[in-house]
Formats: sequence, structure tokens, C-alpha cells
Amino acid sequence: MKSYRKEVWFQTRHRREFINITPDVEQCLAESGIQEGFILVNAMHITASVFINDNESGLHQDFEVWLEKLAPEKPYSQYRHNGCEDNADAHLKRTIMGREAMVAVTKGKLDFGPWEQIFYGEFDGKRKKRVLVKIIGE
Repeated sequence: MKSYRKEVWFQTRHRREFINITPDVEQCLAESGIQEGFILVNAMHITASVFINDNESGLHQDFEVWLEKLAPEKPYSQYRHNGCEDNADAHLKRTIMGREAMVAVTKGKLDFGPWEQIFYGEFDGKRKKRVLVKIIGE
């Protein structure tokens, strides 16, 4: 059994954004040489998530609106966590959207259903961020 690990870094431009990281994960898979196994992709930041869904801009806007209703950014004073920081909403949004995604690898490809893509969800951005890609298999 082989193991592969890589941190993928990128710069977020907004406080909240969704980034399609599928091409980055596919590149890692190609580098690994693994044909059969599993890929774990997880956010390395407590205010970010990794999830699988459709790459459709309307859906991403719906996520933004829905998450903001569930955990509004402002007023900052509504959260006890916001004594030194202003990102309590980002922690809550991350909990809702999840920390990681696991994908099967079959014949050297991500074994997705139709329309599935891997996304990095940023909820407290405007700085350099990363995800961990761990691949195990043969």
C-alpha cells in the first residue's frame, strides 16, 4: 500500500468564498500514481470547510444566503467568541458545511457521481489558506 500527502495552498480574496479545488486534487492523484484507494481532503483551518457538491453558481449563492441566515456575521456582539476576534460566525458555518471530504479512487480517477466536485469553503478569509490531501492505496 502506498501513501501520499500534500498541502495545497491558495490565496482567498474574500471573507467568504467557495473555491473549486477538484483540479488540484486530481493533480495530487496523478502525482501519487495510486490507481485504487481513497483520498481524504480536509481544511487545515478551523473557519473553513471542504465539501462535495455541484459546481453551479446559483447553488453557491444559495449556500451563502442560507449560511448567513443560520449564522449571520453581524452584529459581532451576538457571539460570546467575538471578544478578541470577529469570526464566530465562520466557526459555525464550518461546522455546518463540514471539515473534510473522502473520495474513492478507481482506475486512477476520482470515483464521483454526476456533477460532483470538491470545494473549499472559506468563511473568514482574505489570506493564504491550505488544504491537506492524503491518498492511500495501490
